[in-house]
Amino acid sequence: MEDQDKLQEDAKEEYAEENEQEERDHREKICYICHRPESKAGPMLDMPGGMYMCHHCMQKAFDTISRSNIDLSRFPAMPLFRMDTGSMAGSAQENPKKQKSRKRPEKPALTMKDIPAPHQIKARLDEYVIGQEKAKKAIAVAVYNHYKRAFLGGDQEDEDGVVIQKSNILMIGPTGSGKTYLVKTLARLLDVPLAIADATSLTEAGYIGDDIESVVSKLLAAADNDVERAQKGIIFIDEIDKIAKKKQTTTRDVSGESVQQELLKLLEGSVVEVPIGSNQKNAMTPTASVNTDDILFICGGAFPDLEGIIKERLSRKTTMGFGAVLKDSYDQDPNILSQVTGEDLRAFGMIPEFLGRLPITVTLQGVDEEMLVRILREPKNAIIRQYEKLLAMDEVKLVFEDDALEWIAREALKRGTGARALRAVMEELMLDIMYEIPKDPNIGSVVVTRPYLEKNGGPLIQMRGVEPGTEKPAVN
Repeated sequence: MEDQDKLQEDAKEEYAEENEQEERDHREKICYICHRPESKAGPMLDMPGGMYMCHHCMQKAFDTISRSNIDLSRFPAMPLFRMDTGSMAGSAQENPKKQKSRKRPEKPALTMKDIPAPHQIKARLDEYVIGQEKAKKAIAVAVYNHYKRAFLGGDQEDEDGVVIQKSNILMIGPTGSGKTYLVKTLARLLDVPLAIADATSLTEAGYIGDDIESVVSKLLAAADNDVERAQKGIIFIDEIDKIAKKKQTTTRDVSGESVQQELLKLLEGSVVEVPIGSNQKNAMTPTASVNTDDILFICGGAFPDLEGIIKERLSRKTTMGFGAVLKDSYDQDPNILSQVTGEDLRAFGMIPEFLGRLPITVTLQGVDEEMLVRILREPKNAIIRQYEKLLAMDEVKLVFEDDALEWIAREALKRGTGARALRAVMEELMLDIMYEIPKDPNIGSVVVTRPYLEKNGGPLIQMRGVEPGTEKPAVN
């Protein structure tokens, strides 16, 4: 009996080893240095310890060693490799590359037929973004024209001598007005890679912080190191107002005006060498040439105090006697940002050359209580719908009364962070419900009421098989 058990155990171990070997054979090899898969980097060299290295990284390693004048005779155990491309090509022919079962399907490069018309772009944005009608229309037109320019050959002159200049976008709006969300939604709808960078982390080359080219590295990573896809992508630089020129300074402004200066070539269109699989350049990291000419740059910021600059400019134009009345009307104007000009932005601290590379200015308005209520329930991926779906997995129906939604919107508005406060408020008020409801499988529905939100009782609970309208408040 013991012999039979031992035979079964041996058979199981042998079967497990065979499965493991088969799994290893079908797993795509990844370069230990640049992290590119074999399908991107080409044939891999097997290294000790079960590691792999592509021929590009291996060549860089040997070039680094040769430049550093290291005496290889001091490393007798180090085997010598022949690293010429011809020998690599030959080995690839002798050992055909196996079709990997886990290979990620490559996305085709963007074509003109993939770009919807402006009205279609706006209609799709309407499904996810509430309000900001003028901003959505302006962005839809700008994006459509940008990709038409890209497919016409960028800044190359056509047979008629017409050169279409690049049009990047500057988005201005208070915190929580939806700048980042709008850009994310746009990139998802167009199915193009998106990189989001924070302008506050950017510094002039040679100083502590991220250099300007790091934003292109992020885009290349978002495109799975596919240069062609990356060159049709979108880069969103947030907090752009934080690199405004400082009014008075006796030291070099390495994170303000200098960053604006270094961004100029990137925005206008240039070829940059960026590391693959890393944000830092070094001798061991492979690089790729990325042309930013067809990349759409969108810069966004809240621009605090810009409203005051606009009001001051408008007030200077008023006539005596009526000036005070007009100034008061400007103070009450919720859409004052829509009257922004280049003069106002220069007064804020943005240099003229930088503004020239961002010819399209889009302003977003702050959210009010009514808009927050709509944001809660109207978009396709509204927060309310997300919680409804989560509880539906427990076969529980979730309902919010109208006055409860108004209470949530009002509470979020108090926090001063716009629409992003909705998630925080919802997480707090739904904590007890999401914790308690799964305990009882007999619960069929939960109704969130305003009294519950105001700590005057619990939500209305309806048990399965009970007639509607007979809900009872839950015990706190």
